[in-house]
Amino acid sequence: MTHVVVIGAGQAGSSLVAKLRNDGFDGRITLIGSESVPPYQRPPLSKKYLLGEMALERLYLRPASFYADHDIDLRLNTLVTDIDAAGQTVSTQNGDVAYDELVFATGSTPHRLPAKIGGALGGVYVVRDLNDVDAMSPEFEQGKRVLIVGGGYIGLEAAAVAASRGLKVTLVEMADRILQRVAAPETSTYFRNLHTGHGVDIREGVGLSELCGEGRVTGARFSDGSELDVDFVIVGVGVAPSAGLAETIGVEIENGIKTDACGCTSVPHVWAAGDCASFPYRGQQVRLESVPNAIDQAEVVAQNIMGADIEYVAKPWFWSDQFDIKLQIAGLNAGYDRVVERAGDGPSVSFWYYQGDTLLAVDAMNAPRDYMIGKRLIESGKSPAPSLIQDPETDMKALMKL
Repeated sequence: MTHVVVIGAGQAGSSLVAKLRNDGFDGRITLIGSESVPPYQRPPLSKKYLLGEMALERLYLRPASFYADHDIDLRLNTLVTDIDAAGQTVSTQNGDVAYDELVFATGSTPHRLPAKIGGALGGVYVVRDLNDVDAMSPEFEQGKRVLIVGGGYIGLEAAAVAASRGLKVTLVEMADRILQRVAAPETSTYFRNLHTGHGVDIREGVGLSELCGEGRVTGARFSDGSELDVDFVIVGVGVAPSAGLAETIGVEIENGIKTDACGCTSVPHVWAAGDCASFPYRGQQVRLESVPNAIDQAEVVAQNIMGADIEYVAKPWFWSDQFDIKLQIAGLNAGYDRVVERAGDGPSVSFWYYQGDTLLAVDAMNAPRDYMIGKRLIESGKSPAPSLIQDPETDMKALMKL
C-alpha cells in the first residue's frame, strides 16, 4: 500500500491530502505539522482575526474532524528532525515514518531583525502564524505607538489594522518607496496616500539602525538620525522559502525547492508544492507566495502522485485588504516598461502593466470588474491596446472578443 507523507500542514499540505482522498487515493496518508491546531487560513490572521472579527475555528481550512474522517493521519506538534532519502524514512521527535512518496509543503519563513540591532527584544513581532498573531494581539490598544518595519503588503496590512484600532502608527521603508519590489510607482502612490490619509506616518528611504530597550523595546533609531519612542514593533521585511530540510537530502535548490512542471524535485519520490517550491513559468523558475498557487499546485502534485503526469500551469493572482480598499492583482509584472491607468469612481482605479504591446499584469483597487477582465485577458494571452484601457468609453467586456 502506497504511503504518502506530507511535511507541512498549511494551505498546500491540507489541499494536497484532501485532493488525494477526493480523487480516490486509497493508500496511507500522513500529514505532519509543527503547530498545535489543524491547518488554517493565514491571510485573515493579520486582518479579521487580529481585529477580533473572526474566531479561531473559522480559520480552519477544514473541520478538525475531516482528517480522521478521511483516514488521514494528522500529526500536530510534530517536528521533523531528519530525512533518510535512500531509506525513504522521515524521522520526528515522536518516531520514524516510512514513505513511498514524500512531499515538502513547508511554506516560507519570515525574515527577522538581527539580535545585534535589537531584534530579540521583547515586543518585537513578525506576522506569519497563529502564535505570532496571538502574541501581538494584546498590544493593539488605542493610543499605543507601533513601529512597522517594511513597506510591503504585510507591513501595510499590519499598519492598516493598527491605525483602524486607534494606534499611532509609524512605518519605515528603506527603499525609495513602499511596495518598490512588487508594484509600480502608481500603486505605491495610491497606497501611500491611503495610509497617510488614515494617519499613518510613512517614512520612505529610511532604514532602521537599531531598536533600543532593556529586555523590551522602547525606542528606535533610524538611518537619517531620527529617533522614535515605541511601545512595540512589527517586522515585515519579507520571507524566505523553508527549504532547509529538502536541501539536507540533496534536493536542488533554486529560489526555493526546485521542481519541474509536474512538481517533482531532483530526488526520486520527492515532491514540493506551495510557498517553498519554485517551478517553470514562461521560461524562468518562479516561486509564488499566494493561497491560489498553494492550492492549485498542491492539487496538481496530488494528481501526479496518482500517475496523472500533468503539468502545473500557473494563473497568478493575489489580493490585499487595507482599510476599505481591496487590492486584486492578476498576472506577474516582472519586466514591465509601461503602466496604463484606468480611472473609476471614487477610490476605484486599476493599473495595467505592459511590456511593449503585451499585457503582463493588473493592479485593481476596488475595481473587481477590471480585475476579472484583466485576469481573463492575461490567461487567454490577449493584450488590448493601451489606448482602449485608458478610454473611459471602452466596453471592457468587449475586450474579450478582440
